[in-house]
Amino acid sequence: MTTSLNETHDPALRSWVPSANVAGCDFPIQNLPLAVFRRAASAEAFRGGVAIGDQVLDLAALAHAGVFSGLAGAAAQAGAQDKLNALMALGPEAWSALRLALSRALRDGAPEQTQLQACLVPQSEVVFDVPARIGDYTDFYTSVHHATNIGKQFRPDNPLLPNYKWVPIGYHGRASSIGVSGQSFARPKGQLKAPDAEVPVLAPSKRVDIELELGIFVGQGNASGDAVPMTLAEDHVFGMCLLNDWSARDIQGWEYQPLGPFLSKNFATTLSPWVVTLEALAPYRVPFVRPAQDPQPLPYLDSAANRTQGAFDIQLQVGLLTPKMRQAGLGDASICRTSYRHAYWTVAQMVTHHTVNGCNLQPGDLLGSGTLSGPTLDQAGALIELTTGGKNPLPLPNGETRVFLEDGDSVVLRGWCEKPGAARIGFGACWGTVLPAKA
Repeated sequence: MTTSLNETHDPALRSWVPSANVAGCDFPIQNLPLAVFRRAASAEAFRGGVAIGDQVLDLAALAHAGVFSGLAGAAAQAGAQDKLNALMALGPEAWSALRLALSRALRDGAPEQTQLQACLVPQSEVVFDVPARIGDYTDFYTSVHHATNIGKQFRPDNPLLPNYKWVPIGYHGRASSIGVSGQSFARPKGQLKAPDAEVPVLAPSKRVDIELELGIFVGQGNASGDAVPMTLAEDHVFGMCLLNDWSARDIQGWEYQPLGPFLSKNFATTLSPWVVTLEALAPYRVPFVRPAQDPQPLPYLDSAANRTQGAFDIQLQVGLLTPKMRQAGLGDASICRTSYRHAYWTVAQMVTHHTVNGCNLQPGDLLGSGTLSGPTLDQAGALIELTTGGKNPLPLPNGETRVFLEDGDSVVLRGWCEKPGAARIGFGACWGTVLPAKA
């Protein structure tokens, strides 16, 4: 079930929630992403919610009011829980039924307006939690531009390892340290070894970095031993969010051989609260294209649908806010702008490859896309690329420079889709802040 355009995507649709109709809004009626929220400074239970303009539609209140019936009603009940796992497990028909019911009930003139108005909470009055109970987290490496830029710093004559263009590279990350936007964390410590030192030392990282990624939430799982074919892969994907996979490059450089990242990655990963469904992203599908000179995917990683519409044109931006900028009342400075369409492997290919050996995915599992760098350096999604390994400091508008992140620095990821003939939809923002190392 590859999502196609339907009445919910009509760019002419307007909502009776006025803020959803404002130009440039991330959350018009054509989006309807999901999150887990509660009112700030309250003891309320977290529950699922849907973004519409500057409001959150409370799924628990909606379910209690019995506004929807059938499959949409069952989906609303599942989404009313403290995490979205139960809704994720229902599968694409239920997700689509809920989306259609919400779209119709939120449109101008909908008879359900009075009932739904009582279920709205201003986004300015809520706090969010991680959207799902994440059992497992797998981080991929799907940007050939990122892999090449990093490889050049270590292997100038042979930046890409021979397997990269044949197999989606990934590793298993740490789920317990995944937090939601607004996450702050102490500068991580680990073993560091200078090139001219005889022995390593335990010390705070001096090279804390960002990684601009998308998070992909698994919906329906698969039984152990049952591989998911490409033709069904997207039926197992609930939606996408923004993901910052913070990295400590100096810890990583010492520890990563022979098994890969460990303490350099497992201290913090930050997600945006809103999960945008694949159905909402349908207008922004683009063909998956490989350069003619590159090997084409093996048959199990290929399908007609993936070739014609397996990629997504999601615009991505990284902003940096330093303590001095914050004190001066300045906003964050943009340091990167790119698109997910440049990824070398698609969502469907990640899911299929992850399960081809019989690995069982479960509802709420999270896949990271890997750093999403574009073909030019200003589209690089990590400081290690933007500064060429720390050799070229990054200038900021207020006269400061950065090589890697300093204490008090905040980073914000933003994502959106827009093009003529389709409604603009957004992912919201994903904020995180580096605090001083603990004594």
